Amino acid sequence: MSEHRNIRSTINGRIYELSVLPNETLLDLLRYRLGLVGTKNGCETGDCGACTVIMDGKAVSSCLVLAVEINEASVTTIEGLASNGEMHPLQQAFVDQGVVQCGFCIPGMIMSAKALLDEEPDPTEEDIRSAIAGNLCRCTGYGSILGAIAAAGKSLRGGGAK
Repeated sequence: MSEHRNIRSTINGRIYELSVLPNETLLDLLRYRLGLVGTKNGCETGDCGACTVIMDGKAVSSCLVLAVEINEASVTTIEGLASNGEMHPLQQAFVDQGVVQCGFCIPGMIMSAKALLDEEPDPTEEDIRSAIAGNLCRCTGYGSILGAIAAAGKSLRGGGAK
């Protein structure tokens, strides 16, 4: 029998004190225990990017992070982006640019883009391509995704979205 570990973490701005199993993934914790289902379960091998969240400022595949690793860490999921009922500029840019299709990959794509824009507010196209290289989309194609991220960056810098 596995022994539970106690952790304390900030998730979407809220402090949680949780008892987790040593083999429990962050993805499972978020989806099945906390009900944060915007983080998608795509491959469970870190290949698709659908489960991307931000942990201490870096984009990570939550299927590859053990829940015990978030002790004293800060985690942001797609649910943590909107404030006061308003979509985050990245979310709005994806809608405005028509990058929604099936929507399965979008939360992970947005979280990878958010980590990039937090670090580099005025990214080049190559920066954007590199940031989302671990995120797969089978519906939309990447041209509109690149455009949406660039537009969100411009909006966040005070230039308004395209």
